[in-house]
Formats: sequence, structure tokens, C-alpha cells
Amino acid sequence: MKRQKRGMRKGKRRAGLVILLLLLLAAAGAAVWTLQGSRIRFRVQAEECLREYMAHIEKQEYKEMYDMTEAADSGSISRGDFIERNSRIYEGMETDKIKISNVKVGKVKHGEVSVSYDMSFDTVAGAVTFANTAVFVKDGDACRLRWNHDLIYPSLRSTDKVQVSVDDADRGKILDRNGRMLAGEGTAVSVGIVPGKLEDREKSLEQIAELLGTDAETIENKLSAAWVQDDSFVPVSTIPKVQQRALMEGETAGEAFKEQERQKELLNIPGVMLSDITVRTYPLAEAAAHLVGYVQEVTAEDLEEHAGEGYSAGSVIGRSGMESLYEKELKGQDGCEITIVDENGEIAETIASVEKEDGQDITLTIDASLQEQLYEQFREDPGCSVAMNPYTGEVLALVSTPSYDNNDFISGMSEEQWTGLNEDESRPLYNRFRQVWCPGSSFKPVTAAIGLDTGVLDAGEDFGNEGLSWQKDESWGAYEVTTLHSGYPANLKNALIYSDNIYFAKLALRIGADRLTENLDRLGFGKQLPFEILMAKSQYSNTDAIENEIQLADSGYGQGQILMNPLHLAALYTAFLNDGNVLAPRLSLGEKSQADIWLPQAFSEEAVDQIMEGLSGVVNHPDGTGYAAHSVSAALAGKTGTAELKDSKDDTDGTEIGWFSVFTTEKNLEKPILLVSMVENVKGLGGSGYVVQKDKEVLDVYLGR
Repeated sequence: MKRQKRGMRKGKRRAGLVILLLLLLAAAGAAVWTLQGSRIRFRVQAEECLREYMAHIEKQEYKEMYDMTEAADSGSISRGDFIERNSRIYEGMETDKIKISNVKVGKVKHGEVSVSYDMSFDTVAGAVTFANTAVFVKDGDACRLRWNHDLIYPSLRSTDKVQVSVDDADRGKILDRNGRMLAGEGTAVSVGIVPGKLEDREKSLEQIAELLGTDAETIENKLSAAWVQDDSFVPVSTIPKVQQRALMEGETAGEAFKEQERQKELLNIPGVMLSDITVRTYPLAEAAAHLVGYVQEVTAEDLEEHAGEGYSAGSVIGRSGMESLYEKELKGQDGCEITIVDENGEIAETIASVEKEDGQDITLTIDASLQEQLYEQFREDPGCSVAMNPYTGEVLALVSTPSYDNNDFISGMSEEQWTGLNEDESRPLYNRFRQVWCPGSSFKPVTAAIGLDTGVLDAGEDFGNEGLSWQKDESWGAYEVTTLHSGYPANLKNALIYSDNIYFAKLALRIGADRLTENLDRLGFGKQLPFEILMAKSQYSNTDAIENEIQLADSGYGQGQILMNPLHLAALYTAFLNDGNVLAPRLSLGEKSQADIWLPQAFSEEAVDQIMEGLSGVVNHPDGTGYAAHSVSAALAGKTGTAELKDSKDDTDGTEIGWFSVFTTEKNLEKPILLVSMVENVKGLGGSGYVVQKDKEVLDVYLGR
């Protein structure tokens, strides 16, 4: 019995030991399981931290990046130094589109875990890719990044710098058809101040400001920039380079001498230095300013609008004219190299690089000499001129007067100059060849062609002599159509030669409003002209229809509410030399020589032949309104026009716009030309005759008479 009890006690002890052992094993297993789960969570957390850290880079959230590191505790780098180091490098490289891939998390050892990954991002010098490893440290429930400089780039050390070097692309030139430069590289003078050498700073700055046409405060602001030291050269203005040749030429000698004297006065001020610099220059200046345009330094808004297109602070961008139109081609692509430079200033490694691509040269159909001749003739007159090769559609000149010197935008226009340009009543900044104007009698050939092709006009029919004024009937009240000549058979030829308003008013009534507007729609009214420069659309009414008989009658001779762009008018005139086909005007020379037809068979060949008799008579008949342009050395034809602009029917003080559309008629001529000129305010100057005489001077030179 005693043995049995002792056996039972031993069994209970063994059972207790087994249970205790099982409990110990279970506790140990739970501990192992808990530790394993903690490691798994830490590994997941490390990958999440890596992705979050990289996301902060692209958002330039450097403070948040620092807060994710253990640097604050370890003292390896201060918050300020961390932010400066990262911002300088990432922003200097213009880092964008950061991606990480192929992420692999290692095993947790001693509370740390390594995460390998592949990183890629775009920079100003192209794409950068590399493999790297980050180490994360467990900090309670948090995960901290062990930051080092090689996290930015694997081979980067604390003593290294990342350097971004830019190789500026040369901007392409703008050339005329003969290779003459309209825009390109030139030399100017940079006016700079060495602050430490100024004597009596306040007085000196006042002197400098007066000579430069600015104010002392503007100059002082430049001298107060953070980077300026006493021995720094601080550029404050750009002024023209005085060429020796200009001092010897009669027309330019006076201005060149004044500029030379100004620069001598600047140099006499202690602390002022002048140095030659390369700038964009426009040799034709005022003669082609509206056509060529100008460039200016990019603004913050430009950089935002054109992000990723290769612009940076100091870049220039086309603001108007050809400089703006062909900006992408002219700009080119700057070269760039991102390198790691060691403490000795030696390049240790190249991170990324891209070769520069200079901008393309753009060759225009423009004839620079003709452009200058037209400008010189009309420089004081508010108006514009358009010249074309009537057989190819090539635009030979586009002139708007009065004008401005686009070089002033390069050298830095003073506030006084800018105010003067904007307040000038003649509006020199206004580009007149892009606008629409009342064409007056220069529109009559279009009315004639519509009349002939719709069958309502017989060119030989006499419309009857009405004297110098006429109205359809009493329903017109006091309104009458007036003309300057009478007493001849009122047929089409004479109506063009003598510019008979009454004839074309009657013709418009015959055609009818619906038929006239339908044909004008077909001739490009209300549509965009197919041309590189955006031109205002021609119109036949302020509404979408010709509203009444008087407006219809006035429209027949180019008044009423008819408004035309000068280049559109010139394009329609090409039909008279191309069997009724209207050519598309073009400005880019390229390798193409064949004309593009914009409006095929706009007029019938029969209509063209009949109208040409009258247009030839305008210039060659002694009574023709354009006879002053007559020449024995080249056959010409054309049409004058004087448009009256009145506030009301009873207005006797209205202004007049003078027109002359003239062209050579010999197809084998070496230099064929179609020229349309318009001048505002010719009342008292001889009307269209004023324009005829000026165009004659230009044609005499151009045709080599």
C-alpha cells in the first residue's frame, strides 16, 4: 500500500514536470513567434519609410526628410546642414520624376535592416539611374533612416560637391532670302560698377543714373544683392557698342558720336567699368522690328509655363515676331554636365551629361533691302506695306510704321523710353500689317470679279453717266454715293481707271447682298489667312450679314463695313497673274520653290483678262489714278484706293486712308513684285496719290531703274 502511494506521488511529480516543461516550451515559442512578428513588421515598416522618404525629395520637403533620420540623435549632421546639402544638390540638378524599383529588404540584425533598391530620376542633364542601399534602425515603434551622403548618390562623400555646368547653346540666326542677318549675335557694352571703388556713392549713383536714363534707387538695389562684395563687378545696364564705321557715316555719325561721349563720361566716374559682351542684335532695327520681334530674359512665370523645356534663370525667350514664332527652332538645347567634385576641385565622377545642340538658323523669304526701302519711305507715316512675289507667294517685305528699335529691349529699355513708346500718339508698338483696314477702291477689282463670274456684269456695258453723285431712289433719303470723275462711257475698264464709286455701287446692288457675302466667304473673309503670322480676319460686316442697300452699295467700292488685312488683299491680287488662282503667302524660304494655291479658280480666267485691262490702265493711262507710278522700263498694273472714315453721314472732318496695290505684269521678269501699301490720315496729303509716289520711289530702286 505504501509502495503504491509512493508510486502515485512520483507519477504526479513527473506529470507536473511535464506540464511545466510544456508551459516553458509554449512560452519560449510565443516569445520566438513575437520576436519573429516584430521583425516582419520592422521589415515592412522599413520599405514604407524608404518610399515615404523618396516621395519627400520630389516635393522638396527637406525638413520632413530630416525628421525621418536618426541624425538628430546621432549628431551626424545638423538640420540646417542637412536641408542645405539636400536642397542644393536636388534642386541644382532639377531632380524630377523620382522612381524606386527592385526593392529588397534584408534580414533584421541587431535592430537594423538594410534595404537595397534601384533609383532613377530626371535631371537637367538627362536621366540618372543607380543601385543603392539604405539602412533603417528600429527606434521603439518607429523606424529611423541612418542617413549618409552616399544616400544622395552612392559614391558621394561628405567632402564632395555636386557641380552642375551649363554649356549655353547658340541661338539660331534669322536670315533674309539672301543670307543677310535679321537677328543674330552681336556686341554690346556692359556697364558695371565695382562698389568698393565708388567715391561719394550717393553722388556717383546719381551721375550714373542720369547717363543711363534710369534712377539711382534701381542701381542701388542691384548693388545691394546678397552676392555683391566690394570688389565685385556688378552689371547695371547694357548699352550700344560704338562701331568705328558709324562715326564716319553721315546718317549715323551724330548719334554714334553722342554715344561715344556718353561712354567717356561714364568711364570718368571712379568705380564704373565698361566691357564688351555678346548679345542678340537686330541690324535692321526699326525697319523690321514688328516682323523680327525681340527676345528677353525669362521670368518666373516663363519658367513655370515652360517647365521641362530646358529654360533656366538667365535664358532668353522670344517675345514677339519671328523670335517668338520660331522660338523652338531658334532656341536650341543647352549642354549640361553634372559631376562630383572632390575637395581638391578635381572631377571624381560624371553623374549625367548631355551635349548642347545649337539652335537652327531660320531663313525667311524677306528681302532685307526692300524691307529697308519701304521703311525709309514711310517711316513717319502711320501705315504698313506688304510685298510679295506674285508667282510664288513668297512674302518679300512686311513693314509697319512708325516703328521702334527692337535692340532697345536687349540693352535694357529705361522706364522713360518705355513710357514714351506707350504714350506716343503714333503708336510705334502697334503692328499695323496684322490688322484690318477699310480698303476703299483697292477692293473694286474683287467686286468686279464677283460680278463677272456670277453673270450679272458685262464688262463692256455702259452703266450710264450719273455725274459726281447718285442715289438709287428717294428711299435713301439724303444719302448719295459720290465719285471724283465723270463724262466717259461707264464700262468696267473706265470704272477701274477713273475709280468710279457710282459704277461699283450699282454693281454691288446687282450682285445682291446674299450673293456678294457668299462669294466673299469663298474668298477667305471671316477665315484665318494661311500664313505663319496670325493675321486679323477680313470682314464684310460688323454682323454676319450686309444689312441694307446703302451698306451693300458702299461695300461695292470697299467701304461700308468692309475691312481687309493688307496681306489678304495682296493674296487676292495674285489671282490676276495666276489664271484666277489665289496663292497662299509664305514667309519661310526653306527649299521649296513651288507656289501653294490657297483658293483655286477664285476668279475665272475670262474675268481676270477683263479686269487686267482696267488695272493696267490705272497705271499706264494718263488719266489713271496710279499713273504717277508709270514706268517705261517695267510693265505695271494696279489699283489705288482712298477710304473715307466718318463718324456719321454728315461728318465733313473724317480721315482718309490711302492705298496703292501695284504689281509687275511680266512673268519672266528677274524680280517680279506685288506691293500693297496703306497710309492712315492722307487727307490733305493728296489721298492715294501720296502713297503712289512713295511706292514709285521704292519700285524704281527695287527694279533697278
